[in-house]
Amino acid sequence: MDVRITPSRVRGVARAPPSKSYTHRAILAAGYADGATVRNPLFSADTAATRRAVEAYGGETERTDESLKIAGFGGEPATPSDVIDCANSGTTMRLTTAVGALVDGLAVLTGDASLRSRPQGPLLEALEGLGADAASTRRNGRAPIVVGGGVEGSRVRIRGDVSSQYVTGLLMAGAVTGSGLEIELTTELKSAPYVDITLEVLADFGVEATVLGGDDSAVRAAGAEGFRVEGGQTYEPTGGEYRVPGDFSSMSYLLAAGALAADGEGEGVVVEGAKPSAQGDAAIVSVLEAMGADIEWDREAGRVSVDRSALEGIEVGVADTPDLLPTIAVLGAAADGTTRITDCAHVRLKETDRVAAMAEELGRMGVDVEEFEDELRVHGGGMEGTTVEGHDDHRIIMALAVAGLVAEGPTTIEGAEDVNVSFPGFFDVLSGVGAEIDRR
Repeated sequence: MDVRITPSRVRGVARAPPSKSYTHRAILAAGYADGATVRNPLFSADTAATRRAVEAYGGETERTDESLKIAGFGGEPATPSDVIDCANSGTTMRLTTAVGALVDGLAVLTGDASLRSRPQGPLLEALEGLGADAASTRRNGRAPIVVGGGVEGSRVRIRGDVSSQYVTGLLMAGAVTGSGLEIELTTELKSAPYVDITLEVLADFGVEATVLGGDDSAVRAAGAEGFRVEGGQTYEPTGGEYRVPGDFSSMSYLLAAGALAADGEGEGVVVEGAKPSAQGDAAIVSVLEAMGADIEWDREAGRVSVDRSALEGIEVGVADTPDLLPTIAVLGAAADGTTRITDCAHVRLKETDRVAAMAEELGRMGVDVEEFEDELRVHGGGMEGTTVEGHDDHRIIMALAVAGLVAEGPTTIEGAEDVNVSFPGFFDVLSGVGAEIDRR
């Protein structure tokens, strides 16, 4: 699907979708349990992949209205009868590869071309160190992956600068092993708030995990030297159910749209569902404040209000918030001055190399962009409407859609259907606040 965005003014109330990160973890936690109901989950292509994985390991899932009823495998996953297709979901693959290490036989996991290009080697090496069979069929540390045979060890060392999802997968699996698991990080942990999400979900399901070290009271996993989770624990949420909060990653596009394209007459964009949580991407509010946006967050009500503002370029690091890079890059392109996005080398390991993709597409829109290994430098001044590529990446597509609202002339995004990965109703929501969108 191609989407044509005509420069538009936006205003009104929008609601962010449920959090993808929390939904993945909640579905899998319910799978590790005897069962649970997940309220307000995100129904998307990515979370559907995690549902399939839970079913492959012996669980059952059923959608009822806006909830998921999950009958879990009670901490004892079965050997899958077929290959597990993780599609485009790196979270599914990394979290459920750790599940596969627990089965008696072998589990085979694969995905689409993008997923098969992403690194899984550190996780495979860690599982091998725990006594499991874990290998890449192409011997390059990438899917397809074969894993199984059970784990015996209780201590493991792993890098923290490639993907925090390795830590999440190990923690969730370690809780149901006999001896538990102690994880030592051999490098600095990137994306620490995502591990905080994992710790929060584990706690809500009655599972205790400990941060070893750490130097930040706001983000528990920041500066961590490692983690410990005791074995023999049971996943069981209070009252047998868990509710997923709103998604700040998806919210960032709506807030950016308000800051750039609201009518500027006091009737801006209000985004609902913004209750505080462990999500690092809530930092989009402080990023917009630093750039000079007229923005207000009522945390108790879970509402963020933003109006069109004159923005100034800033320097911002995304070590813990990699998913915000595309949004910040577009904000920088529309701002005065230069925006430097630093600590972003790991953002190259997502669905696509998001650093290179944003440099390429903003360049097509006439923006002066400088790309470095660990930095993206965006010189503001405006954008020109043109045809851009979505790179099979939901976050690139949504960021470019925001850019199209304020570009000079229409912008056509090719391959825009991939928003289904995390925000299936994105273009409907954007249209609902006044964006002129033509789907082809």
